Amino acid sequence: MDRTEKQATIAALHQALSATSLVVVTRQSGMTVAEVTDLRRKMRAAGASFKVTKNRLARIALKGTQFEKLDDLFVGVTAIAYSSDPVAAAKVAIAYAKTNDKFKIIGGGMGSVVLDDKGIEALSKLPSIDELRGRLLGMIQTPATRIAGVLQAPGGQVARVLSAYAKKGEAA
Repeated sequence: MDRTEKQATIAALHQALSATSLVVVTRQSGMTVAEVTDLRRKMRAAGASFKVTKNRLARIALKGTQFEKLDDLFVGVTAIAYSSDPVAAAKVAIAYAKTNDKFKIIGGGMGSVVLDDKGIEALSKLPSIDELRGRLLGMIQTPATRIAGVLQAPGGQVARVLSAYAKKGEAA
């Protein structure tokens, strides 16, 4: 990799890290190309990205972002997973780490907060933004359907009373 390629890589990584809210630093020594490709597909499907990085270039790219404190985590064979959704990358990384012994979570960061592997695991157990939106929408819609039911009930009761009087009148 020559100097211009390194600068382009650093600039692209810096831009990506500036636009994300979560970074998960991983160690994936001994993984095959097929395993890494599978992990990338899963990350992409969840709205996250996975990139194998050179430690020196990643440290330079971290400067000027909210993740500068993660500098110490880049030792050995590392890769990063990042997403704008605060839990997407963590969910996929933790799920994949449970199925593949070659893939380990080192730590990460959410905003300016540095997280260890336990913090990333706790974050992965939270619902995603889409799940939260669905729950919120359900909570908003439930009272509306209850109100509609309550408003329709008196009209229905009046109709039943009138129907009963009509049947009573017919019977007489």
